Amino acid sequence: MGTYFQTPVVPENNNNNNNNNNNNVVNQNQESSSSQESKDELDAGALFVLQSKEKRERKRERMGTYFQTPVVPENENNNNNNNNNNVVNQNQESSSSQESKDELDAGALFVLQSKGSWVHCGYHLTTSIVAPALLSLPYAFKYLGWAGGMICLIAGALVTFYEYNLLSLVLEHHAQLGRRHLRFRDMAHDILGPRWGKYVVGPVQFAVCYGAVVGACLLGGQCIKAIYLVLNPNGSIKLYEFIIIFGCLMLILAQMPSFHSLRHISLISLLLCLAYSAAATTGSIYIGHTSKGPEKDYSLPTNSQDRVFGLFNGIAIIATTFGNGIIPEIQATLAPPVKGKMFKGLSVCYSVVCVTFFSVAVSGYWAFGNQAEGQILSNFVVNGNPLLPKWFIFMTNAFVILQIAAVGVIYLQPTNEVLEGVFSDPKSKQFSPRNVIPRVISRSISVAIATTISAMLPFFGDINGVIGAFGFLPLDFVLPVILFNLTFKPSKRSFIFWFNLSIAVVFSILGIIGSVAAVRQIVIDAKSYTLFANV
Repeated sequence: MGTYFQTPVVPENNNNNNNNNNNNVVNQNQESSSSQESKDELDAGALFVLQSKEKRERKRERMGTYFQTPVVPENENNNNNNNNNNVVNQNQESSSSQESKDELDAGALFVLQSKGSWVHCGYHLTTSIVAPALLSLPYAFKYLGWAGGMICLIAGALVTFYEYNLLSLVLEHHAQLGRRHLRFRDMAHDILGPRWGKYVVGPVQFAVCYGAVVGACLLGGQCIKAIYLVLNPNGSIKLYEFIIIFGCLMLILAQMPSFHSLRHISLISLLLCLAYSAAATTGSIYIGHTSKGPEKDYSLPTNSQDRVFGLFNGIAIIATTFGNGIIPEIQATLAPPVKGKMFKGLSVCYSVVCVTFFSVAVSGYWAFGNQAEGQILSNFVVNGNPLLPKWFIFMTNAFVILQIAAVGVIYLQPTNEVLEGVFSDPKSKQFSPRNVIPRVISRSISVAIATTISAMLPFFGDINGVIGAFGFLPLDFVLPVILFNLTFKPSKRSFIFWFNLSIAVVFSILGIIGSVAAVRQIVIDAKSYTLFANV
């Protein structure tokens, strides 16, 4: 009977093929070997009990081989190496996002969902950059003249396209290393340090984006009032009432759950910006060719002080018009891998920029010269008398109202992300009552506060100039080149290092001077400031 309890002899070639299986059960064999040595001393009852137990264990071992990880032959591994290398970056990005998914707060998990394509990215970028602020470009030319205005406009387009691509490359680099940054403050935290992200970049970005929301409510109310006065010149409804009406529209759109869910709204926004830019260009050319418009005068201010401050004010207006401030958040909406997608999205955006910015700036300044208003549509009505057909003015302002609502919702996303992170539970489902109720309440309060500020302070455009100088210029013109140099560490002897450093120094100086000029403008206009003014 002893032969039944001896360890079976396995041929050498079978041992080689079954190494993995033997390794899996080696501990079990070691444990049973000591009992096998003493089996001859057992009585018959114990012997048969142990024999049946060993049969069951051997059966379990044979069945267990069906559930082990299959061993791939070496030649097959060699053949598959190239395929594995081709997708290693995709696996790194997706695995890093999957591993950190449980660690994300509710804001990043629900608001900044990474599901979009480069086309959606192009829609978001266009909405955030090609906004109704471009209608103030003829006003900037008023302080810069033809030569200065064209130089600044071309330089602004080239520099921002370059810097946004640098920022995208930095984000892609960290994503490939397994640290994908979904927010501007996360990026600053990782590269510049925790204090920079928490106390500098985060608050500045929040002020810029929320200031843009307040400015959108103000501009939307002004456009509704413009339509109202064209249809009813003697109407008595005040500006703040129109701002409240626009705020109700914002309140509805603000409930869109995530940034990615705005992709269709951003597409409509792209079409709307093309529409009102074409209308503004057509209207300016029409008025410029008739006797209805003012006498063309392109002279600059004669006072040296006004001329200097006007110069920097015009530069700040153009720089702010190209401003974005939410590049990392927009790139966060891209599904991994993100490599190369942002460049395509920026190409879509800047093709629209070239069509709209230059046409509105050139046609508006050509038609009205130094009589250009802060928003070129205001030049279409003089002393309550429209210079264009009423239906045309109504249509153009309607396009602006709808697009500025989309712009306001886009810039509301960083605020939504913060509110979601504070009040929502990442362990609950996105549309569970636990998360939906706080989301609706917090976003409604956020829009209500923005609407109230814009109604109380209809001169917020001057305040926004200070926010733009302090916010847009550092975020969009200074930080990208600094982050690129710190991340990729180009040689100090290389051209790109000194080129980036020069951009950072020049726009830092412009930001300081632009802030001074914006504060000076507030001081000049302070005499006309009243709460809930009907301007």
